[in-house]
Amino acid sequence: MQEKIREIAIRVKELREISDISAEEMAHLLNIDTETYESYETGEKDIPASILYGISNELKVDMSVLLKGENPKMHVFTVTRKDKGVGVERRKEYKYQSLATNFVHKKAEPFVVKVEPKPEGTEISTNSHPGQEFDFVLEGTLKVVIHNNEILLEEGDSIFFDSNYPHGMAAVGGKSAKFLAIIM
Repeated sequence: MQEKIREIAIRVKELREISDISAEEMAHLLNIDTETYESYETGEKDIPASILYGISNELKVDMSVLLKGENPKMHVFTVTRKDKGVGVERRKEYKYQSLATNFVHKKAEPFVVKVEPKPEGTEISTNSHPGQEFDFVLEGTLKVVIHNNEILLEEGDSIFFDSNYPHGMAAVGGKSAKFLAIIM
């Protein structure tokens, strides 16, 4: 996994430099501090999927270019078979599986995300990113924290929100939760 993180970091840095954007400018565009951004580019820290999505938008490339190093090829449709999406372990708390890696000119990034439960009383870490997000719970119970609100979502429930606000998720009830996340 460390090798994959390093490969993505190298691609991000190279594309940013080709685009003639400084690390400071990119950090500002992503609304994060320069030190954190630079730690992503060195591979010291794993890049959250939401930040990768923001980077791909700023660099005007498909996110699959950052993840796989190649352009998507499908123009009419793409099929991702069960459990065959490109694995993207972007944060320790979440395991992402990209569902439309091969589709050209996506207007959104769909993922299946698995979240493990946290010990009682553990604070949920949050992040923010430009755009909007839609999450639909497929399995388990998910606690969503956003803008001073805590919402419990059960299987079949969904939430749509402005992802510029800090937000985070955690599985509750002692079991993992799985949800469909669409970042726009």
